[in-house]
Amino acid sequence: MKIAFVGKGGSGKTTLSSLFVRHLAATAQPVVAVDADINQHLGPALGLDEAEAAALPALGEHLPLIKDYLRGTNPRIASADTMIKTTPPGEGSRLLRVRENNPVYDACARPVELDGGAVRLMVTGPFTDADLGVSCYHSKTGAVELCLNHLVDGRDEFVVVDMTAGSDSFASGMFTRFDITFLVAEPTRKGVSVYRQYKEYARDFGVVLKVVGNKVRDQDDLDFLRAEVGDDLLVTVGHSDWVRAMEKGRPPRFELLEDANRHALRLLEIAADATYELRDWERYTRQTVHFHLKNAQSWGNARTGADLAAQVDPGFVLDESVTATV
Repeated sequence: MKIAFVGKGGSGKTTLSSLFVRHLAATAQPVVAVDADINQHLGPALGLDEAEAAALPALGEHLPLIKDYLRGTNPRIASADTMIKTTPPGEGSRLLRVRENNPVYDACARPVELDGGAVRLMVTGPFTDADLGVSCYHSKTGAVELCLNHLVDGRDEFVVVDMTAGSDSFASGMFTRFDITFLVAEPTRKGVSVYRQYKEYARDFGVVLKVVGNKVRDQDDLDFLRAEVGDDLLVTVGHSDWVRAMEKGRPPRFELLEDANRHALRLLEIAADATYELRDWERYTRQTVHFHLKNAQSWGNARTGADLAAQVDPGFVLDESVTATV
């Protein structure tokens, strides 16, 4: 299951995504966690110290390797240099799977031990001084989109992505790459403004969107969120002494997380599991192609000097039955 956490800056989306990753790891489920926010906080939220977090390999720095591996023997892709963030897989492409070992994971993922379980962590890498004036942060997150386009995951396999804050995810087609999107919102006008933007932008793409109310203190906060987001409100989370200790770098054992918050995480898992039956791989593939053709026309063809529409394999549908190219 591919799961995104979104929300405005400061909403608590990274905290909630890290708690959800810990919850899944505690039940021994395979997880790939991805920090796709240009402000890289997921590693520390999962317990890494500053040095460990800074040493994580950046996906963007390994983009040539990622492209070369995913290209495989796909005859429609003349070279890795002609691949862009939206390039779809086709016959001969190599695919990524959650449980396997592959050169992309070897180069870009690192294991993180969590209360006896382990998850793979991947990060886009921070926006550095060297990037100023010559690139935008979407060039960093493009590696994540390319990997998601080539990812085949099944039931009880989880890819959890901490997304860029605000509505910037709509700068590409990455917002359509998920089985479910959890939007973390505080009970304030600003807190629900991103929800409205997401709801509007995602309306025509079949995006499953659920709101997680965060920093909810009382019935008035709850009533406010219900009035603003209606049935999209899935669950609310209040103050947590466990989270406060985690933010100080001294997290207790995860089993000591407050019962109410453990229950909330279980509801997130149940909601994610329920979307498995809604999967439509043909639509998923169609959306990949849709955004690829838009990007090809607007900038990709000019940048690569190739007709990127020719990369589309009209007979290919990405799904769990596809045999990976070795």
